[in-house]
Amino acid sequence: MTTRGSRSEKVKRIFQQFDSNRDGGLNREEMAALVVAVNPRVKFSDEQINAILDEVFKTYGEFIDGEKGLTYDGLLRTYDDGAGDVDRDFDALGLELKPDSGGDDVASSSSIADERAVAEPAKKQRTAAWAASPNHGIVFDDTWKVVDDLEILIKRLKAKQVKDGKMKGGDNSNNDVYSDPGWSRELGPSSEISDKRIVWEESGHDYAVFVKELSVLRTRADGARSREEAFDGHMAIGRVLYEHQLYKEALVSFKRACELQPTDVRPHFRAGNCSYVLGRHGEAKEEFVLALEAAEAGGNQWSYLLPQIHVNLGISLEGEGMVISSCEHYREAAILCPTHFRALKLLGSALFGVGEYKAAVKALEEAIYLKNDYADAHCDLASALHAMGDDENAIKEFQKAIDLKPGHVDALYNLGGLYMDMGRYQRASEMYTRVLAVWPNHWRAQLNKAVSLLGARENEEAKKALKEALKMTNRVELHDAISHLKQLQKKRLKGNGGANGEEAFIIVEPSKFKTATERTTLRQELAIALDVRAFQRITRLSRCDVELLKKEMTENNAPVSYSGMGVPEKSIRKASLEVILRRLLNFLKPETFVGAVKAINQKILSVLDESESGRVDLGMFFAVLAPICGGTAERRKRGAFDALLWRPVNEDSTQIQKVDAQRYIKLLRAIYIPSHGMSEILEIHGETDSAMMSFTEFIAMFDDPDWGFGVMSGLVKLESVDRNRHGNHVCSVCRYPVIGSRFKEMKSHFSLCSQCYSEGKVPPTFKLEEYKFKEYASEAEAMKDKCMWFGLHSKSSSPS
Repeated sequence: MTTRGSRSEKVKRIFQQFDSNRDGGLNREEMAALVVAVNPRVKFSDEQINAILDEVFKTYGEFIDGEKGLTYDGLLRTYDDGAGDVDRDFDALGLELKPDSGGDDVASSSSIADERAVAEPAKKQRTAAWAASPNHGIVFDDTWKVVDDLEILIKRLKAKQVKDGKMKGGDNSNNDVYSDPGWSRELGPSSEISDKRIVWEESGHDYAVFVKELSVLRTRADGARSREEAFDGHMAIGRVLYEHQLYKEALVSFKRACELQPTDVRPHFRAGNCSYVLGRHGEAKEEFVLALEAAEAGGNQWSYLLPQIHVNLGISLEGEGMVISSCEHYREAAILCPTHFRALKLLGSALFGVGEYKAAVKALEEAIYLKNDYADAHCDLASALHAMGDDENAIKEFQKAIDLKPGHVDALYNLGGLYMDMGRYQRASEMYTRVLAVWPNHWRAQLNKAVSLLGARENEEAKKALKEALKMTNRVELHDAISHLKQLQKKRLKGNGGANGEEAFIIVEPSKFKTATERTTLRQELAIALDVRAFQRITRLSRCDVELLKKEMTENNAPVSYSGMGVPEKSIRKASLEVILRRLLNFLKPETFVGAVKAINQKILSVLDESESGRVDLGMFFAVLAPICGGTAERRKRGAFDALLWRPVNEDSTQIQKVDAQRYIKLLRAIYIPSHGMSEILEIHGETDSAMMSFTEFIAMFDDPDWGFGVMSGLVKLESVDRNRHGNHVCSVCRYPVIGSRFKEMKSHFSLCSQCYSEGKVPPTFKLEEYKFKEYASEAEAMKDKCMWFGLHSKSSSPS
């Protein structure tokens, strides 16, 4: 555990190191030397140095002592605000503290009183730096006694668990694997939770004895002479427990402190930290909200803590999958503390997570400007650049992240994906091999290694990699990949992927694709329906019944505002809309929900919020969502109509304005059929703006195959069949097992999957003037067709 006063002592040593004229302040020249020295890997330009110094001297103006510059208290405050990591800087400078004169070498004793007597001379050196802080340290003398006794209890528990081999963790050799969470665990420095994670064995007798003795200390704290002293005691107990990673017990103490002083920022903040570490993200969020309210109500007293509260609240919201909401808090933290590079990095990562790549790049570049050796920021910047198509710069940024952290799994894995996208399969397989060297059970890396080896035409190695992946997981996509590999080996594809050097497929113009029956979906319609279905599956909206939209409309009291055109609408912020989506998709895990929000933000919100105001017309959003929710086609159309009725322009009526319906259909097509573009305007001739439309008329407009959303019927069909498998049938083009509808060419008898059929791909060996396809939703349909064919032929061949 960090010795008492060590943190402030470290800052003091750093200050003294660079206060070359010993005037009690760091002027611009001395501060510049400090910035360069603590970032040895960074090559700063004069412009960058001046920008950093301008920001520091502006932000911490109250700590500037004339010509002398930044005072010691000012430097301490910069570390308090998360502008730097005191431990990292101290180590980078190669400084050392005076060695402790006591602590761990104290002899073991049978009683706390005996151990306290032995340890008393070294008390001040043993206790953590926070305890001596004038802002949030220990206030009462009796609290010191409680802390000393608790330290002895923990030391005793640790000794017994280590002796029995029960304690796990403490190994920091593989630290490069993990991304920096940007976590502000203390009210002072912003740093990671811990480099050395300890796992205590909580089920044994030793731990039970510890908890019992701990309860005695809590009773002592409760029996203090005043409420303030009791609060001081419980806070100190919680802090010591937290430092030793006894998070469950620390949370109990912080909760008790919250009861004693409900409006104090500190216990809520630390209870939030404990809850997050324990995986209770909802509870953590609630505590940080309370901390934020208390800090904002407390005036300037807690103003320097606001950036860190916003950061931790944002991280907790991300833990629940609420990434758009987290962006607001990261942004606020960066505004309050412009040098908070972690807040900027987290903001950039969150923006990337919801598909806002341009804004993500800007935030991440700012974070790197402030901290050039920030590996995670380089990694996420690379991902954002790749998403924007700037692959060359993306490779450079990934490489910077790997140079800074050679075992950075995210950077290695994502660089592998980038190489795959570029067709550089050999390099991709090398990256996945490095991922597996760090994280041997990373099944996705193992699967992608197999695919990249397949791309590099190393089929035998690919087969071995797939078998290794199968040992890690039994997911169905692995079995499909193995089946695909077997098909390719049979084909012995060469050149462009075809046998004997010819192309693997040819693309036929749409007019040559004919349907054998009316039930067979047209190629162009299927392409649109497949695209909408893919979006539906990413968002899982087909599992959200359309009736839930009606419930939201009934219970939601969205305020009425006016658009730029003066039209009244119920508009809400994207963050509030995310809360509604969380209710609608409450069955999703947080990470899956993030993917759903990203897809919705990119496909729907980008169109509805074309002006980038950050607000969305809620009624129109519900109407656009209704066609892809769960329920029959009729119920979905009714849901869309009801959502339009709910809008202020149509409220208290049984009909909607035709101009409103026109705008809705236009938006619907722009979102789900983007190839037709936003400029396509549906016209209803001879109608005025004030004309009204009934539900029946709305259905006719909606179902119009040319100007409406006629793709709905194809979408509903896909929903019912796109998980069907067809025995051993594989697609004659992509060689994957056919899943969903199978399209059989009636003359040449080859089969296509839905995707290849929609793209007009056919095997090069079947070049015909026209192709006639029949669609089979299931293999049972195909067998029935076959039996009928044999029956007809047997009758025609029998004697009369």
